[in-house]
Amino acid sequence: MTTSQLCLLIVALLPFPMTFLAKAKKGYDNHTPREYLAKLEGWRARAQAVHQNAWEALALFTAGLVAAWHAGANVHRVDQLAIVFVVSRIVYALMYLLNWATLRSLVWAVGMACVVALFFTGA
Repeated sequence: MTTSQLCLLIVALLPFPMTFLAKAKKGYDNHTPREYLAKLEGWRARAQAVHQNAWEALALFTAGLVAAWHAGANVHRVDQLAIVFVVSRIVYALMYLLNWATLRSLVWAVGMACVVALFFTGA
């Protein structure tokens, strides 16, 4: 497995700890999980938002990697961008949980810059 493939696996798994945090509370009802999640407040609601955003980011990251791999981009450069993306997503999640909105947005922008760069690495 290459470094960028490992990064893709990590990004694919990132939504799950966040939903676990959102649901790890006495009173969670697995019969109506969406109703339960819609009523969350505070850091648990933010954990659910990170969960949802992680799925959105996964799609873009996957597309960027596929484009880079298909174009025969420099493997070292693709790996670097993938690592920075993973780190940015982890930091993003922490910033979201802590409710540090401005820094969270800056970290999000770093991750999206990595995705855009992936599309251009093979050009």
